[in-house]
Amino acid sequence: MIAPWLATASIGLISILWAEVVRDLYHLLAHYWSPLGRLHNWHHRVFRPDLTPASEAIYRQAHWYNDVPEALVMLLMSGLPVAIAFQLDLPQPWLAGAGSLYTLSFLSTAIARGLGIAGADELTDLTHRPGAFTEPPAPWFVNRTYHWRHHFDNQNAYYCGTLTAIDKIMGTALSLKGKRIAVTGASGSLGKSLLFHLQKKGAKVIALTSQDTPIALPESSEPIQTVVWQAGKEAELSELFEKVDILILNHGINVNGERTPDAIAKSYEINAFSQLRLLELFLTTVRSNKEIATKEVWVNTSEAESNPAFSPLYELSKRTLGDLVTLRRLDAPCTIRKLILGPFKSNLNPIGIMSADWVAKQVVSQATRDARNIIVTINPLTFVTFPLKEFSNSLYFRLFSRGSLPDSN
Repeated sequence: MIAPWLATASIGLISILWAEVVRDLYHLLAHYWSPLGRLHNWHHRVFRPDLTPASEAIYRQAHWYNDVPEALVMLLMSGLPVAIAFQLDLPQPWLAGAGSLYTLSFLSTAIARGLGIAGADELTDLTHRPGAFTEPPAPWFVNRTYHWRHHFDNQNAYYCGTLTAIDKIMGTALSLKGKRIAVTGASGSLGKSLLFHLQKKGAKVIALTSQDTPIALPESSEPIQTVVWQAGKEAELSELFEKVDILILNHGINVNGERTPDAIAKSYEINAFSQLRLLELFLTTVRSNKEIATKEVWVNTSEAESNPAFSPLYELSKRTLGDLVTLRRLDAPCTIRKLILGPFKSNLNPIGIMSADWVAKQVVSQATRDARNIIVTINPLTFVTFPLKEFSNSLYFRLFSRGSLPDSN
């Protein structure tokens, strides 16, 4: 009895998901095929950066030229799951029509907005409502903050309308083009590789290093912007952070087998407390809707957060950092990503197995797919141990601590 009901439920769910895929592909095509683009451009003419309509007339026209044709295509294509269900003689094949009913809701609300029916926009156009953002871009469902970026960050990214799956698959869930990205530990192997691959994606990179030596990247004839800083003097970077879109916390120290008081102090100061101070300093720059939507912090907590690293103080300090970031994530005003990286060859780990260049390339690739926990390792256990640790710690912190989002302008 259970199997037929599961099959029936699956048919309806798949038909709804198919309708969403059609919607996102239609939107994508509108940015690359001029006949659809001319219709879709009405949608981009509507909104100001605060998401208020430029005019009521343009707002209504945009629905007739963009939303209604989009819904009609969705309705037409929603017949495909129905035809397949009948062709395969599946149980209750008519349930494959759930996608058609779902699509009719989009069509009817688009018509209502086009007609200017009172209250239709407030009730149905949820990703375009004006007002202060109350949360960063959501990871799985499109919220106002996520969709704002399609209009005002990069129109050739963030295509999804309800679910973010297509953007994740295509690598358009985070645009790095034109972003000002600062990387600490920039003189190290991973730091240089991150700068290189970020620059290839169109980012404007800034090297943050404790070494007073200009940093040049492969295939670049000129040194990139380099800012020298020291642990304990994080406040000196406050003016710079106002202009930075993404901060990557990548610096660290490995005292290997040492356990002296000085080694303990250095490990926690560099690997945990310095990074936490930089994180908090950067978060103070997140105030406006634009900053909530586009600013991010990426923190290299490493695989040592959940697995042995055979360097006790490195493990302990990185786990402290990881736990504090998990706690801070709960009410941070912008997206915070973790980099969970396995052993790569560097000055800190000369016997590392992976190359820093390959690791950096994977980090950037996963980030553009909006992975909030970016795992790059050869150890399959990490793909099990870290998610379990992150989920349990996050749940524990959520239940037994309090916090709130700062007020935004």
